[in-house]
Amino acid sequence: MVDEALSAGAVARRLGVAVTTLRTWHQRYGLGPSEHVPGHHRRYTPADLARLEIMRRLTAEGVSPAEAARWAGQAPDPQPADAARSGVRPPPGRDGGGTIPVGRAGPAARGLARAAMRLDAAAISETIAHAVAAGGVVATWDSLLRPVLAGIGERHATTGALIEVEHLLSRCVSEAFAAAGRAGAPTGPARILLSCADEEQHTLPLEALAAALAERGVGYRMLGARVPVAALVEAVIRTGPAAVVLWSHIRATADPAQLSAVLAAPRRPLLVLAAGPGWQADTLPAGVVRPIDLAEAVSLAVAVRDSLDQSREG
Repeated sequence: MVDEALSAGAVARRLGVAVTTLRTWHQRYGLGPSEHVPGHHRRYTPADLARLEIMRRLTAEGVSPAEAARWAGQAPDPQPADAARSGVRPPPGRDGGGTIPVGRAGPAARGLARAAMRLDAAAISETIAHAVAAGGVVATWDSLLRPVLAGIGERHATTGALIEVEHLLSRCVSEAFAAAGRAGAPTGPARILLSCADEEQHTLPLEALAAALAERGVGYRMLGARVPVAALVEAVIRTGPAAVVLWSHIRATADPAQLSAVLAAPRRPLLVLAAGPGWQADTLPAGVVRPIDLAEAVSLAVAVRDSLDQSREG
């Protein structure tokens, strides 16, 4: 039983609620951790988790917290398998259309998906901040955020719904990455220029890259969404970046002429990256690199920064 017990933070992430909410449910309604090991904080057992899931589902359906707690407290102890499944069931009265599919992503992603469905900005932000602090920006993007964002996109494609969920989650992600970027705050020159392709409005992956670069101490400039090619070239001429990353999410915005224009600029960068699923490898101009994921884009940018530093020292 001790091996199965969970901390308050782990339970909060599984349920998609804030830790402060768990404390309130414990103090007001007695739905707290029951596993006690001498010399350690109390921890939540599978039975505790199952009751809290009932509490969360009922309150999400509009039942008063006091009434939801009464029902949760009367629930029988589940079998371990039931407790494990309780973390992924949709709220009462809803079918799969009321959930966000996250594939094989872990409990934190499932908790984030639930928080997003409830439009619970506090829980969303807390979950993202904890993940960034624990594993860094790249791991947070790959294992937590991408599965949930992809699930929202999948559900929207089939139902036309969840626009409000996507907007709120995107705002929380942007705020979290901005905070991570400020925490990293590189002190060196901004050697990497980040830009979306002309008419490209999807900026979150580029914001993830910016935050990941800040973690590594790499200075950058972010131009953001929908940058016309003339403006991008002007920025290259004026700042002389060592590397340019041009993001395209969809094929309609991935015009290779934009990359050719950067390569032809008077202050041509050492590295030009065509990032994102919009780009097709067989259409890229010679000299352009297409990173396979966020981690590779970060590694390439860091390598260019280090190479430039070494050449200047020499």
